[in-house]
Amino acid sequence: MDRYEQVAELKAALRPLQQAGLRIGFVPTMGALHEGHLSLVRNALGRAEVVVASVFVNPLQFGPREDLDRYPRDLEGDAKKLEEAGCHVLFTPDSGVMFPPGFQTRVSVAELQKGLCGDRRPGHFDGVATVVAKLFGIVRPDVAVFGEKDFQQLALIRRMVADLNLDVEVVGAPLVREPDGLARSSRNAGLSEDERTRAVALSRGLFRARAAYGEGERSAAVLEGIVQKTLAEAQVEPEYVELRAFDGLERLERADAPCVLFVAAQVGSTRLIDNLILRRP
Repeated sequence: MDRYEQVAELKAALRPLQQAGLRIGFVPTMGALHEGHLSLVRNALGRAEVVVASVFVNPLQFGPREDLDRYPRDLEGDAKKLEEAGCHVLFTPDSGVMFPPGFQTRVSVAELQKGLCGDRRPGHFDGVATVVAKLFGIVRPDVAVFGEKDFQQLALIRRMVADLNLDVEVVGAPLVREPDGLARSSRNAGLSEDERTRAVALSRGLFRARAAYGEGERSAAVLEGIVQKTLAEAQVEPEYVELRAFDGLERLERADAPCVLFVAAQVGSTRLIDNLILRRP
């Protein structure tokens, strides 16, 4: 696996591959990699001849109450995992490379950043859209793979790509879970043993709602209520439990079309998110 820190060096390395007609896959990350991230790399390997991953802790997507310095970092460990997963190229710029002096451009997807995590993390999705647009301009991938765990982010990136006529296929890869159902996340490391036990209520509630959906339940209030009840049993207070449309993320009263059931909660000092896609077989 080749590694680059500078934009010009990465572009120079990728240019002959692109000129040769090789398909470039891209997996942007913020590091602290786990099996969920590595599944994105394997997904990209099935869609492209060359897979590029980036590790960059993006300061633009951290809010005023979020500690950028506390975000876990293990670049060498991440590089080893990526190489073992089959990644071909790793891009590891620092903040000065990505946002040099004088940088002042922001990308904003106006509507899709509203609600859900957007209301609770002001400026977060502007930071996400800006860094992803910049990375797309640097790597020029044919396909980019993002996890469905951050479904609002995935929808926002798809909208940005469509609105800006970017020649990138955006693929959503399935969420990866622990054996007990908890969604894989770098944040799980911050849970105590008791908090880890209670955190499973997020996925347990979603699975119970999915079972009700499979039996014909379509009321958003009922499906959301099932998740809320499950969280209450575990003494977990939700930030939100919401049923939203699959494409535009509009609030729904009924699950008659493909939709997504979202949940977020603070467990101890750790903020967790999860979701399930609901659609008829």
